[in-house]
Amino acid sequence: MKVINKKVVCAAVALILSGATQAEMMWSGTGNFGTTTANGDISASPEGGEFGYVSTNGGVDQTGLGLGGETDGSTMMSGAFDVEAGDELSFFFNYITSDGAGFADYAWAQLLTDTGDLVATLFTARSTPEGNTVPGFELPEPTATLNPTEVTIIDNATMFSELGGNSGSCFDDGCGNTGWVESFYTIGEAGSYILSLGVTNWDDQSFDSALLFDNIEINDEEINPPNVSVPAPASALLLTGALFGLVARRRTRQLS
Repeated sequence: MKVINKKVVCAAVALILSGATQAEMMWSGTGNFGTTTANGDISASPEGGEFGYVSTNGGVDQTGLGLGGETDGSTMMSGAFDVEAGDELSFFFNYITSDGAGFADYAWAQLLTDTGDLVATLFTARSTPEGNTVPGFELPEPTATLNPTEVTIIDNATMFSELGGNSGSCFDDGCGNTGWVESFYTIGEAGSYILSLGVTNWDDQSFDSALLFDNIEINDEEINPPNVSVPAPASALLLTGALFGLVARRRTRQLS
């Protein structure tokens, strides 16, 4: 599939929920998000083929998890999906960052009610010079079960097209990617829910990071985008089939 990059502020994309119901699901996003394939230091997920991403490269102003130092980044949110108590939400993710030391970008996944109330922070990932990258330091502990349970960075493995001009770069210690990690979360109550995924720059807008994800499932029923491509208009989008990213830009930072 050819992935088209387009500079937009926000977009909405229609995805299909696999399985018996074949229900239509709407995803929305802000900033730079889309689908891509293995490149640079990022391999395909265990599922193979394309995977989704959100990147701070080409992101927009945002508050992230509201810690106070967030600058710009990107988010994606699914449409509401109905589950029964005990249903399992699972997916693969990989966090990649060219930023380290005290300018620690971070990424997250959250489960929300269909009215936007927080149910669970599934995981967080953050640049760190040593130790676990997941959970991110000074960020909420994950409520999902992760495989592997300890997630450290693959040092300096920062080649990835959706980091734009920062692909292959590293600011201080802590740069790299986590490799693909699987997340499992058992939903406790029947209801209607939304999945939110995001990544943000911290304290500045330099040295970008991205969160990659694949094979999002409820009880082994996929809610990933199908493998088709649709031409994009220049403004807000409402498309069936594919996710689209934004143009890249390069920025620099002076050491203080």
